[in-house]
Amino acid sequence: MRKLSICLWVCAFLLIGCAHLQEKGSDEQATLYPISVNNRYGLIDRAGNIIVQPQFDYITDFEEGLAKVLVFKGMAGFIDKKGNLVSKPKFDLVETFSEGLGCVWANGKAGYADKTGRIVIKPQYLEAGKFAEGLACILLGDKWGFINKTGKQVIKPQFDRAGEFNEGLAVVEVEKKYGFIDKTGKMVIKPQFDQVTQFNEGLAVVIANEKYGLIDTSGKVIIEPKFGVIGSFSEGIAIVKYNEKYGFIDKTGKIVIKPQFDWAGKFNEGLAAVKIEKRFGFIDKTGKIVIKPQFDDVRQFNEGLAVVRVEKKLGFIDKTGKMVIKPQYEIAEEFNEGLAIVRVGKKFGFIDKTGKQVIKPQFDWAGDFNEGLAMVGLPNRFGYIDKTGKYVWEPTI
Repeated sequence: MRKLSICLWVCAFLLIGCAHLQEKGSDEQATLYPISVNNRYGLIDRAGNIIVQPQFDYITDFEEGLAKVLVFKGMAGFIDKKGNLVSKPKFDLVETFSEGLGCVWANGKAGYADKTGRIVIKPQYLEAGKFAEGLACILLGDKWGFINKTGKQVIKPQFDRAGEFNEGLAVVEVEKKYGFIDKTGKMVIKPQFDQVTQFNEGLAVVIANEKYGLIDTSGKVIIEPKFGVIGSFSEGIAIVKYNEKYGFIDKTGKIVIKPQFDWAGKFNEGLAAVKIEKRFGFIDKTGKIVIKPQFDDVRQFNEGLAVVRVEKKLGFIDKTGKMVIKPQYEIAEEFNEGLAIVRVGKKFGFIDKTGKQVIKPQFDWAGDFNEGLAMVGLPNRFGYIDKTGKYVWEPTI
């Protein structure tokens, strides 16, 4: 049960694509929430005030101050957070804004527009990625290369695939092998791996002959490909699988917790879930078992509590392993902003960390609280509640 509950957000994403609209990377921007009235979408603030009148066919999240996608009568454009059309809907598709430019599509070709909607690089590419570290990958013919923000081709199309730059390097594929280039197009790590990840804090996971290893940005092998799995780093260490057992390594490649578990999850709040002989418990970063394996399944700790399953019911434990909310739910989510989603019968509500039902189960689906509001659903419509359960926006179609 790596996932204890159904994906509550599926319904929300089918309706509008996101639960809230907040500019990424900026805590100063007010969060806005999408609403639907007669199948037209607009935005409200946390108090339920309409900021953007419902008028659009579709709205997704903001990027660099503009709505990433606005579809109106089949065409896409941009709005700002006041709802002003900064670019009339004229594109077939609008993708992510990055470094001041957004990828736009017209007549089946990709190009780039600025925040006024002005096309600065005309649509001419079969595919195009977002700008990262000043460059974007583009597909011409059957080869990938890179352009700068003026549209100048700085690395000619020559690769079978290419990814965005990160930490000065970009992944490229040549004849079904992956390596890395620098911003001049120089191959600094020759294509030799079956799969790779982007560099993160100076390290990239590489796969060769179905085995996982680690390299640094010079191409130096930190860990020879020998593991069955290397997970992403969390709290300074990463899961590895060796001889069908799971353990952990640090960023130097040193094994800090030897592979000994039948399964392991990533560390969160200082603890990681592990499985021993069909039972789940938790270890600390020394590898010490701090909550003995006794549960049928678990999820990671969040806000000091973890969801656990005992037979067919879900409850919550604290970091000592004490059962603070007895198993009684068929569906329960992790705590977020002090409340957790639970399902009782066929309806969803919210409990606090004592297990008290603070918002009675009454919704067909529910999403996590975000800055004090949660999206909730009734048949064919959705709205928003505050932490008392009061509607800030009554469910609408």
